[in-house]
Amino acid sequence: MLHLRVHPDNPQPRLISQAVERIRAGDVVVYPTDAAYAIGCQIGNKNAMERIAQIRGLGAKHQYAIICADLSDIATYAKVDNAMYRLLKANTPAVTTYILPATSEVPRRLMHPKKKTIGLRVPSNPVCQMLLKELGEPLLTSTLILPGQDAPMDDPYDIEQLLEKRIDVFIDSGLGTLTTTSIVDLSGVNPEIVRRGVGDVSAFE
Repeated sequence: MLHLRVHPDNPQPRLISQAVERIRAGDVVVYPTDAAYAIGCQIGNKNAMERIAQIRGLGAKHQYAIICADLSDIATYAKVDNAMYRLLKANTPAVTTYILPATSEVPRRLMHPKKKTIGLRVPSNPVCQMLLKELGEPLLTSTLILPGQDAPMDDPYDIEQLLEKRIDVFIDSGLGTLTTTSIVDLSGVNPEIVRRGVGDVSAFE
């Protein structure tokens, strides 16, 4: 496992470039977000995605999400009209995952099997932002919660001890938070607040 210790507010570009190189090679990465640590890989990498599902103990019906630097690529992955785009633009970046109708560009294994939706997140975390901008594309992402645990992992020591032989890259920015994202389903006629976390969802009530 490549362990990269980065500054939480001013991450070192050289270290982020190392992580990006490994992600492009198909590696699985654990990285900080504006909520808890997350685990991710390139969107189209089936093997890496299967490894993430195994690490997290996820079933076939899990709703995956992608994490983006901004909304510039949203039309590639989600069906969004002008009104919805303006609403999302006014409410990102945020500690919120938005469930949206997926386009045909999204691999079927990432969609909800029945609803054909995809989760979308735009973070404000400086490390995550630099990683995504350097990569030049969104990441498949999932909160780092191990099977049998109720809370996401936030301690770099625990992550290293438990996952050293199961992940490829760990971008360590110090202690994370135990906060969870809010989830808003925008795939139906009216917004549905699926989970209230730290993200402000008042615009969708």
